[in-house]
Amino acid sequence: MNIFKKLLSGLERKYKIYSCLAPLTMIGEVLMETAIPLMMAKIIDVGIAERNLSYVIKAGLIMVLMAIVSLAFGMLGARFGAVAALGFSRNLRRRLFSKIQTFSFGNIDRFSTSSLITRLTTDVNNLQNTYQMLVRICFRAPFMLISGIALSCFISLRLSGIFAVSVPLLAVCLVLIAVTAYPRFRKMLECYDGLNLTVQENLTAIRVVKSFVRRDYENSKFDSSASSLRDAQVNAEKVVILNAPIMQLVVYSCIIAALWFGGNMIITGHLKTGQLVSFLSYIGQILMSLMMLSMIFITMVLSRASIQRIIEVLDEEAEIRNPEDKSKTYYKVANGTIDFKNVSFSYSSDKSKAVLNDINLHIESGQMVGIIGGTGSSKTTLISLIPRLYDAFQGSVSVAGVDVRKYDLKSLRDSVAIVLQKNLLFSGSISDNLRWGKMDASDEEIRQACIASDADEFIRTLPAGYNTELGQGGVNLSGGQKQRLCIARALLKNPAILILDDSTSAVDTATDARIRKALRNSLPYTTKLIIAQRISSVKDADMIIVMDKGSVSGIGSHQQLLAENKIYREVYESQQSQN
Repeated sequence: MNIFKKLLSGLERKYKIYSCLAPLTMIGEVLMETAIPLMMAKIIDVGIAERNLSYVIKAGLIMVLMAIVSLAFGMLGARFGAVAALGFSRNLRRRLFSKIQTFSFGNIDRFSTSSLITRLTTDVNNLQNTYQMLVRICFRAPFMLISGIALSCFISLRLSGIFAVSVPLLAVCLVLIAVTAYPRFRKMLECYDGLNLTVQENLTAIRVVKSFVRRDYENSKFDSSASSLRDAQVNAEKVVILNAPIMQLVVYSCIIAALWFGGNMIITGHLKTGQLVSFLSYIGQILMSLMMLSMIFITMVLSRASIQRIIEVLDEEAEIRNPEDKSKTYYKVANGTIDFKNVSFSYSSDKSKAVLNDINLHIESGQMVGIIGGTGSSKTTLISLIPRLYDAFQGSVSVAGVDVRKYDLKSLRDSVAIVLQKNLLFSGSISDNLRWGKMDASDEEIRQACIASDADEFIRTLPAGYNTELGQGGVNLSGGQKQRLCIARALLKNPAILILDDSTSAVDTATDARIRKALRNSLPYTTKLIIAQRISSVKDADMIIVMDKGSVSGIGSHQQLLAENKIYREVYESQQSQN
């Protein structure tokens, strides 16, 4: 029951009304359907047996009316059930998406992007189909089963003994099928995750695939994922398909038994012909309702795996949350001063696998700070702790003298602008993309930000200028152009802290120098952290931090580090020799 409350939480009132109307109309449909065989028995045993044509016509018209009313109830039930299920899936998908938006990077790392996509699509679709069956067939089938058995007993209690054998036998078979099929369906959904991951990776990196002529390899990898999914699906379905032959065996066995015993009862005078005909109709209705129940049972087996996967997302607690005590929460970042005090961090729960070890730093507001180090030295990890994309397991990170864990998350992240290594742009115009930094930015503000990022010149050469439409991910721009647009978008935030994570790697050194000069002049009070591979990108910084294997190897100016830090000097000399 707790699971249903979780799944139905937040469902709009109108969809709740539809969810109640659907079973009510289904009950109305069943009442009409179960009454029709009784009228049919009366026609045979009274109208035909007594050759009373007027009675036959009168009873026949009543049967037609019942059929029309049953059809109307069935149509309304289908309509109400479909609308209720669509509303349910819309609400559930919206809640899942909203929940994912609260996840930290650590939460997303645990689920994986492809798995979350499968849960938002395939799993929700499974639950939508299940919900529609629940509000319709789950009420229709049991009510028809009970009504059919009751009316069968009314016609002949002795002949109804057939159901005492067939129904329990069928129930045992269905339970065995469900128990066997569940783990196989869960395995099938995991294969869906793998298939989505393969497709996502291929489409995201399609240029790399083509440039390395890896089409055949990717086709082979996709075929392998698709084959695994097919095998898992066949493995699950070959258990479920036993349901149909078992049902048919039970249905035909009951009909044969009813004809045999009922025929003998007619001969001995204990049963009338019309009663046997109506009894056979009830056998069909009873066993049809059992078949419907078996369909629900099988669907529930499939949806059980989907329910569990969706509940895992809904129950997942975001690792990074706002402070619980609102009275001690800070909603404004006063300046860009940054302090790291004995900070250690690990991506896993195993603290012995720390990627940052005992970091101590003090950065004054308004300083331009360069961060340099080899691949895997945890430069990006270091700056990710400032806007609380991750939290340190030891020590504290402070901004403006306040521990970042005491800030309101929105307020903190609004004050920190990050340009990531991977340049992320969205479908829409250049202006639309830039306004992610400031939704109400004027055209002049956008232009000034683009001038500072050295993007204005190339934008003006485009056919539609700032209204140029970008493809998904900015596919119609070069790497350097995308980097400059991402920097302009960050500048529009007018942040207290600006982080450039190797975000000028795709531009030439002259453009890099112009961008750094513009940043220093246009954002004098903003703390600027520049992660770079090229020493030329950081040598003019007020302070340079050298990272090595998750620790701070050296801090100082360009000249100081050349004289005192071996790692910095080796990097500088290697880059000079290449030039």
